[in-house]
Amino acid sequence: MIEPGELRHRVEAVWPERPWLFAALLAGVGLALHFLLDGANDSGPRAAAAAFLAFAAGVFVFTAERGRLLTPAVFALATGAIVGGLTWRAVGAGNDLADGSYALAAAIFACLLAVPLFQADFHRLFFRTSYRDTHYFVWTDAITGAGTLAFLGLAWLLIWLVAALLGLVGIPLEDLLEEAWFAPTYCGLVLGAGLGTLRNQLRIIGTLQSVVLLVLSILALPLAIAIAVFLLAVLVSGPSVLWNATDSATPVLLSIAIAAFVLANAVIRDADEDTEGRAIFRWTGFALALGLLPLALFAAISTGLRVNQYGLSPERLWALASVAVAVAFSLAYFIDTLAGVRAGWRDRLRASNLRLAAGTAMFALLLALPILDFAAISTRDQLARLQSGEIAADEFDFAALRWNFGEPGRSALGRLARSADPAIRERAEAAQAMESRYSARPRPGEEPPEIVFQGGSAAERAAVRPYLIGNGIAYPDSVSTVLFAGRLGNPSGQHLILLRGEEAPSHFLLQDDGEVVQLRVDGGRLVRVEQSPRLPSAQEDDPTIEIRPFEGRQLYVEGEPVGDPFK
Repeated sequence: MIEPGELRHRVEAVWPERPWLFAALLAGVGLALHFLLDGANDSGPRAAAAAFLAFAAGVFVFTAERGRLLTPAVFALATGAIVGGLTWRAVGAGNDLADGSYALAAAIFACLLAVPLFQADFHRLFFRTSYRDTHYFVWTDAITGAGTLAFLGLAWLLIWLVAALLGLVGIPLEDLLEEAWFAPTYCGLVLGAGLGTLRNQLRIIGTLQSVVLLVLSILALPLAIAIAVFLLAVLVSGPSVLWNATDSATPVLLSIAIAAFVLANAVIRDADEDTEGRAIFRWTGFALALGLLPLALFAAISTGLRVNQYGLSPERLWALASVAVAVAFSLAYFIDTLAGVRAGWRDRLRASNLRLAAGTAMFALLLALPILDFAAISTRDQLARLQSGEIAADEFDFAALRWNFGEPGRSALGRLARSADPAIRERAEAAQAMESRYSARPRPGEEPPEIVFQGGSAAERAAVRPYLIGNGIAYPDSVSTVLFAGRLGNPSGQHLILLRGEEAPSHFLLQDDGEVVQLRVDGGRLVRVEQSPRLPSAQEDDPTIEIRPFEGRQLYVEGEPVGDPFK
């Protein structure tokens, strides 16, 4: 077993080649990222490969030591594979936050928590790992990371100044800086050199760590006073004052709780002798440790009220998971502080920190993996509220199923679009036709708009109506007239639909306030053609618009082709 002193001596050993190796490694990764992401068009495999390279390289340069490269490389590849795989899933989900983005954030959080644990040999020692070593790596990683970013900013400032200087004598260095591949490569080069240099100075940074913790300890006192005043105000006014003051009580409370946790640990340090002679700091840490629990409980109550009012959603489930972690930490701190009030409460907190960090990393990784489907859970809850009558159809957020609940939400929306209830069916069809998450009409609480059709078959009207409502073309509190015609005209205040002739019965042109959009019927619903035709700017008030054969079908305006051919 490696003693704490031996481990620190090992990682603080100077490795002269480290800045050069790290600079070359990260410069190569930066160049690879350029080629992977340049023109990728949200490609899942490319984004996954880029995330794998970036995260694996980042973890490796923080964990690699002189003469100890294989184990850090394996750990870096494992964390990179996790982040890369979940990046692939998140990119595949597109705009569905429920399908991957939160899971990716949880995976990154879990892997970042695992880095200092790995550096302290937790993978071999488990809960016998030295807290002093773990604490040491948390703060040295944070300080070297922040210092490297500051170095990157200075390096960019320097190279722009140098480019401006050489430009005065006709040397076009600025042209090089504007090349697409240069920025990621230069960033990797600077980050590797800066981090490698700073990691060679861990012995000095250990001293700097004490200064940083002392400054944070000073900041802990006003925060402890503010929390005491806040709790006193809530005690006097009642917790309802929180919900009346803001709709975002949970993120504010959790942010303050995180700040209190960080500053409390800055106060207690990794050994009692570090706080000798600073009684006010010790009492400040004691107060912050106790103050975490009411903050976390208020956040839990706030989240519970939102869930009770609006039901479950993927975002609220992730909020519940965050609150659960906060409550676990705050409850452990509260118990440890009171149990050790006479002696040893700081040792109890240090031991709990190690257990809680490992447990939180595992919990976050569990949530990140596609085991618990928050979208499906939320969809079932929302459908149950609608079907039980707990929420009326005109108050239900159908657009959320379309955009925020992933594939389970869209599948449920398809079932609702076939509902026997006309109010549910119409709103579900309108949500299905939405082209943007911000265009939903009617919104919850709004009455459907009135649409008057002139001409067209029942099937055509059934296809057109949801599109006009779902995309905010037909507005509530107004009457929209839809005219099916053989040509586009310019009658004021009317939405004109042009049926595209007998040879293309599934295509339409929609004229709305002078704008013309090409649409087609897909599965009984209207969808916008990606490259809708644009009429030439110089037109008569009533141009001749017709369809002519052109390797399929092509739109012509005054005899000139417009847009792409269609089948």
